[in-house]
Amino acid sequence: MVPYESQMVRTIQARTQAANQDNISRTISYLNYYKRNKEIWWALLASMVSRNAGWNMTDLKSNWYKNMMTPKYSYTLFLTFERANWLIFSDAFPQLLIYEVSKLENKPLFHLLKHFGVSEFMVREWGVFWEKGELERLCTAQIINEQHLIQQPVIEHPFFSKFVFNTLPYFLVEHLHFNTVLFPALEGNLYGFSVQRFKKVDRRIELGKKLAWLLFKSDKSSDIQTFALQIEPTGSRRDYEKYLKWQTTKCSPILRSVYRPILHQKDNDKDWSLSVKNLDRFFYRWEYPSRDFILTNWYQHKMLELFLAMKFEQAIVKALR
Repeated sequence: MVPYESQMVRTIQARTQAANQDNISRTISYLNYYKRNKEIWWALLASMVSRNAGWNMTDLKSNWYKNMMTPKYSYTLFLTFERANWLIFSDAFPQLLIYEVSKLENKPLFHLLKHFGVSEFMVREWGVFWEKGELERLCTAQIINEQHLIQQPVIEHPFFSKFVFNTLPYFLVEHLHFNTVLFPALEGNLYGFSVQRFKKVDRRIELGKKLAWLLFKSDKSSDIQTFALQIEPTGSRRDYEKYLKWQTTKCSPILRSVYRPILHQKDNDKDWSLSVKNLDRFFYRWEYPSRDFILTNWYQHKMLELFLAMKFEQAIVKALR
């Protein structure tokens, strides 16, 4: 590398590390990046999915969930969300910044991505985007990349597999609503999609594409984006629940009041794309015209389910004393 490129890499590494402190810093960093680069759809999508991760994290500290799982399991589940989102950000944010610098320099600098351990797949896709400007294709590529990126380090990691994904509590949590991503709107409606068999990378990619369609191509995209751009993230579900036409007794705390930043390290920079074949199958167009993304009533029903489950748990504990 020439000297100015070496300095650029160091600067991007420092900016990424500073922005990757916790869920709130990641959510805000994605959002601010999108405001500067509206053509990078994935940045807004990532911000909204990151909001959901924060809501899931603080749910674990809510008055309802605290009665339903042990503190040890709750913290392990928090670490699962945190680890996955930290890994995605550490890989994706340098890509975003390299693109931004490329725009300023008016020349592609994607060869520098190798210094951040970015997959060959994404290096190629950034080159395609620079030449053709296909917004949907780039967003799809970024979804493909992020979900393959966490497959082995998180989903298939022996620790998370044993203590999270193959446990009865996770099965119950998955049934309740953890694997549903919600996009709120200021008028009090909720939109989103669920995913079954969350451990399957294909299913998570499909979910990501549905969410991208909802955020950018559905007739509710404007309402959802208004919420995304106007409401400051705190990690609490109060961010959107205050707009609902009904309320619950569940209290979701502000994220930074209950969690401290976690110090992470990368295990390795193995390129996932060298061992995965037939990635072209994921690039079909986003087409999801049905109305099954309206989840306002569904969410109210799930809150009732959760409340009854919490009360049942309390009754069992009381009976065993």
